[in-house]
Amino acid sequence: MITNIDALVSLRPNAQFVSRDGVLEWLDTEQTQPTDAEIQAELTRLQEVYVSQEYARLRKAEYDQLNQDELRFDDLENGTTVWQDTINEIKARYPK
Repeated sequence: MITNIDALVSLRPNAQFVSRDGVLEWLDTEQTQPTDAEIQAELTRLQEVYVSQEYARLRKAEYDQLNQDELRFDDLENGTTVWQDTINEIKARYPK
């Protein structure tokens, strides 16, 4: 879940602030505190980026379950295409 803290860090990298029970205390003397509108716009942008990358997260979860080195080695030894077929099947299930 994308939070206001994520938006603040994205908008003002390395800014000094504290958030206690949802109340923001701005401590930074170098950067100005973002407005509520800026924070909301950044939350929306970050959420859109997160949603657009769902396919990549789903693919990675499946790729991580494969022993890809062994699959590639076995394909070389056996003249098969199991590794490539498996990767293509995962990509087909989770298209960009």
